[in-house]
Amino acid sequence: MKTKKTVRISTVSKSALVIAGCLVAVGCQNRNQTDAEMLASHDYRYRHPIVITEEPETLDLPIGQNTRNLYGPIEGTITAFAAESRRKGNGAVEILVPSGGANEAAVHAVTGDIRNALQRGGVSRSRISTRTYAVPDPSAEAPIRLSYAAMQATAGPCGAWPKNIGGGIGENTEYENFGCATQSNLAAMVDNPSDLITPRASTPSDQGRRAVVIENYREGSGTTSSYTEGVGAEVSE
Repeated sequence: MKTKKTVRISTVSKSALVIAGCLVAVGCQNRNQTDAEMLASHDYRYRHPIVITEEPETLDLPIGQNTRNLYGPIEGTITAFAAESRRKGNGAVEILVPSGGANEAAVHAVTGDIRNALQRGGVSRSRISTRTYAVPDPSAEAPIRLSYAAMQATAGPCGAWPKNIGGGIGENTEYENFGCATQSNLAAMVDNPSDLITPRASTPSDQGRRAVVIENYREGSGTTSSYTEGVGAEVSE
């Protein structure tokens, strides 16, 4: 019994020494890691993340009671809208036709022209659908609405000030609204929000140019374009 007790005490003491040694050796390191984790949790990219969502992109077409066919500018607008639906969406466009308004006969007369304009913009016939919506006022001339689902990037809303802008005492952290405007502007400026999810595929290399460079390299010639410094540069007086 005495031997077992001694072994147990020795083991406990050795473990205690090991734990104490670890705390002394890496105490500062653990503190640095804690500070880094705290700063990361207060990063503006975490507080105001850019979110990719799918939202409807719409185009309203005003149709008068006496309209029976579309004219050039409107057809061009519809064709451009169709091209955008293929570039920013999945290429499917929905035509929302008003029902019960004063221009009901006119909208039915031009629906076929709208379909033709969408097809000229690259939208296939099978990707065009038609749906009606009720107009509560029978004297109103409700528009025809074109719609497609597009990817959008958002980071708002901004303007949150839940606490003092000075932050807490002894904390090296940013205030709540910091970085929100920058994130929102970046989300609004991105041409294709899917680029924020994954990069686009690389375009094929220029086979002709690559053959010329390799041949020049084999012959010991220069492989870069010629450039003369100072040509075309002038200092204004």
